[in-house]
Amino acid sequence: MPNSKKIIIPTGYMGSGSSVITDLMSEIEDVDVSSGTFEFVFLHCPNGVFDLEDKLLIGNNAVRSDEALHSFEKRMKQLYDKKYWWVGNYKKYIGEGFWQATKDYIKSITDVESDYFWYYQENTNFKMFIKLCFNKALKLITFNKYTPKKVLAYSPMKLSFVKPERFYAESKKYIYTLLNMTGFREKSTVFDQLLLPFNLFRFENYFDADAFVFVIERDPRDVFISNKYYWSKSNGVVPYPTDVEDFCKYYKSLRQMEKEAQSDRICRIKFEDLIYHYDETVTKIFERLDWDIKTHTKKKTKFNPEKSIYNTQLYLKSDKYKYECDIIAKELSEYIYDFPYEIEHINGEVF
Repeated sequence: MPNSKKIIIPTGYMGSGSSVITDLMSEIEDVDVSSGTFEFVFLHCPNGVFDLEDKLLIGNNAVRSDEALHSFEKRMKQLYDKKYWWVGNYKKYIGEGFWQATKDYIKSITDVESDYFWYYQENTNFKMFIKLCFNKALKLITFNKYTPKKVLAYSPMKLSFVKPERFYAESKKYIYTLLNMTGFREKSTVFDQLLLPFNLFRFENYFDADAFVFVIERDPRDVFISNKYYWSKSNGVVPYPTDVEDFCKYYKSLRQMEKEAQSDRICRIKFEDLIYHYDETVTKIFERLDWDIKTHTKKKTKFNPEKSIYNTQLYLKSDKYKYECDIIAKELSEYIYDFPYEIEHINGEVF
């Protein structure tokens, strides 16, 4: 079995095939893939841990920190108990201890709680409006003898002027507390999309040497065709433009905004290499994890390159794709895969 427990993080560029890592891991002894392709977003989602980092460590002040901590708390509560939100229901996917761990984490990076308030708390919502109307009526009835408390969106204020060292230490403690709830210490575990390529520059601040990221890239011609002509039929589209010119601009901007991240625990793999150079690429993955290749006992039972090959070179499948794919090949030449040979497509084999 694998000789050390690892955190396995598959990630990619929307539709690039990162689930291939989850499939591959499911063929290995003593690796937990029970969460499947459920995407763990609590680090990089809006008002997640990384937004909290930016707000508290860049341009922070009293009111900024209060908004940051309350926005983070609200988002984590939604992730915890929104059962039918497809990225939520952490009560199930992480554990019932998630919410208490989150409250403990917020407390650990909060310096002061205050009964004072600021304009952000006075931004009236429907619930506040009803209470304000009620208070107004009571004042009229009592001839202004009733003095209600200030109606606020929330209280108290939470103030934090946390230093980077403390923030990263408490954040790492929080992350590992959550991951341990899933049984990570018992088995190596796959946490799909726990990181995205665009925040890998933060990687070393949050994880120890047991975490490994696998970034999957895929020929953008196949991504474009899959999204526009195949995934759309099953309402499974990703947010790429379906106009080819717009797609090229969008995709190039998406890739260029990524900050360089240097770590020997970040492994970049081309989706096509796992098909056209299967043995070599799988060996590379095992070597990176320092695992014995003999533990790959269910080889090709979940990821079969002989089958997945038909999800490549889709531009050869129909002449109607040629015009758009020629544009992509020209505009995004640095991301085009050099296929060793052309395949002949058959009907119904794309999945």
